[in-house]
Amino acid sequence: MNARNAEVAQEELPRAIARARYVRATPMKVRRVVDLIRGRSASDALAVLQFAPQAASEPVAKVLASAMANAENNLDLDPETLWVSTAYVDEGPTLKRFRPRAQGRAYRIRKRTSHITIELESIKIEKKPAKAAAAKSAGRKSSAKRSAS
Repeated sequence: MNARNAEVAQEELPRAIARARYVRATPMKVRRVVDLIRGRSASDALAVLQFAPQAASEPVAKVLASAMANAENNLDLDPETLWVSTAYVDEGPTLKRFRPRAQGRAYRIRKRTSHITIELESIKIEKKPAKAAAAKSAGRKSSAKRSAS
């Protein structure tokens, strides 16, 4: 292992994974929903999914909530630092059904299933010193008082 690979492996962020398999929704429809949350913070993604009109947002929200619970309970990560690093949908097995048609024919109905996978990573949030933030807000207040006079 060279120095560069060692450096990358050392900086790898902790990640929590959740999967839902054999979800009865077509992968194409679920991918539309998953594309909405990829790269967002976990709490922001959950809020987006709550108000998304697509029916597939419900199972995706469940997987996201499960990944957040895995991160919090199994890896002891702070829920505020989580973001959706990877989210993808694979095609599951297709259930084949038949529908009767005119003149004795039968048409095949394909009921598709999906495998939803979401990975969350924890980012380090650097907090500013409290003194600097207090000094800035104090400066704003004093200038606001001067302009009001």
